[in-house]
Amino acid sequence: MKNKLLSNLALVSATASLMTTVFLTDHQPASSQIIPQAWASLGGKDGDFTYAGGIKFWGFGVEVGVGEDGATGGDILKFINLPRISPYVGIGFYSGDDTFAYSGGLQLHPRGNFFFGGGYHSIRGFNGQIGIKF
Repeated sequence: MKNKLLSNLALVSATASLMTTVFLTDHQPASSQIIPQAWASLGGKDGDFTYAGGIKFWGFGVEVGVGEDGATGGDILKFINLPRISPYVGIGFYSGDDTFAYSGGLQLHPRGNFFFGGGYHSIRGFNGQIGIKF
């Protein structure tokens, strides 16, 4: 009788702990990224103002921008989707003296519809990003 009581008490305790964990943790829907996320990027390199716009979906992104000396072009980005952050790397082609570009950075996804980021682009330099989740 005593063993059965201890067994039931352990089961009730484990169930209560599990339910408390489930209800107290931060839950958010999975970001399947069927609807794209868009951002704008501002930065600078060698005294030139640079800017770009991008869109992300299914772990990939496309970004078009204007770099130093008016070089224009685009990049293909690959994101690693983690719960609150998304590091990325990319390659692209631009007009001007340097045609091949590479980039990398990090986007931060706090609660809400806006996200922020920063990165480095070989033609557009260091940049900051602000975006919206639809």
